[in-house]
Amino acid sequence: MDYIRFGSTGMKVSKLCFGTMMFAMKSGWRNYALGKDEAKIVFKEALDSGINFFDTADIYSNGSCEEVTGELLNSMSNRDEIVLATKVYNPMGTGPNMKGLSRKYIMNAIDSSLKRLKMNYVDLYIIHRWDYETSIEETMEALHDVVKSGKTRYIGASSMYAWELAKAQETAKINGWTQFVSMQNHYNLIYREEEREMIPLCIHDGLAITPWSPLARGFLAGNRYKKGGGDTARAKNDDLADNYYYTDADFETLDVLLELSKEIERYPVEIALSWLSNKQGITCPVVGPGTKQQLQGLLNSLTLKLSEEQILRLEKPYKAKNISGHAAYSI
Repeated sequence: MDYIRFGSTGMKVSKLCFGTMMFAMKSGWRNYALGKDEAKIVFKEALDSGINFFDTADIYSNGSCEEVTGELLNSMSNRDEIVLATKVYNPMGTGPNMKGLSRKYIMNAIDSSLKRLKMNYVDLYIIHRWDYETSIEETMEALHDVVKSGKTRYIGASSMYAWELAKAQETAKINGWTQFVSMQNHYNLIYREEEREMIPLCIHDGLAITPWSPLARGFLAGNRYKKGGGDTARAKNDDLADNYYYTDADFETLDVLLELSKEIERYPVEIALSWLSNKQGITCPVVGPGTKQQLQGLLNSLTLKLSEEQILRLEKPYKAKNISGHAAYSI
């Protein structure tokens, strides 16, 4: 496994980040969520392969994902050797103060996440989305205090507009508060709107970029249908994928991907992930394997280097899209 500097920090992370959303202590949040026993097998494979970066969130399975992630990492790894990220913003209850990025909620949320994880700190605390009901001054000062309390080492951001990220960073800078060190954004071969402003901004300012949905929620595995859905449990009940993808241009890109897969005898997921991993500025994609076999296919992408001609072929069918992934529950 190769390791890379996490943006402008001194921290090093693996070239793939293991997203744990697929696993929970109990089912119910998503029909495709797997249990702790299945998780243990894949976590061990990830650790054995050299993956040291794990990503979760409070909202995943309503906290149950954090419980699984914490239990397995605490029992299977040296805490000092791994990098763990979790997130805050989405609702964790029905009350008016059980969501968002207010000082009150952030302070409560980090303590609740650490309790579920059974850890004293996380390495990266990410705001899951932008909160339009809370001033950015309140949010950035609260996050700064979370860092200074020792409950997180760094803070990161997720899907938002580039001007919002710039505003947050400037607010922190002029007040002497902690700034974001990373951006976890929606980016893959069939959703490339981030190339316009967000990615250039992150490159310029030295932020790590850790794209979510690097395989377009399974679309780039080649098992989706033009009328929507697919063969897997996730594909059959994934309204977010139905809203984000399935345009004619998406399927044109998929056709090129499948053709190239046959030509070079590599799986489509390996090619799609290699394309993303080698784009300028990308630190590490967040992948979400549910089995050892799926994880191995993703790891195989790290050995593939596409030619310039192959990259141009893959990118040619792309058509501009509406912005997607910025809203709550876009996970």
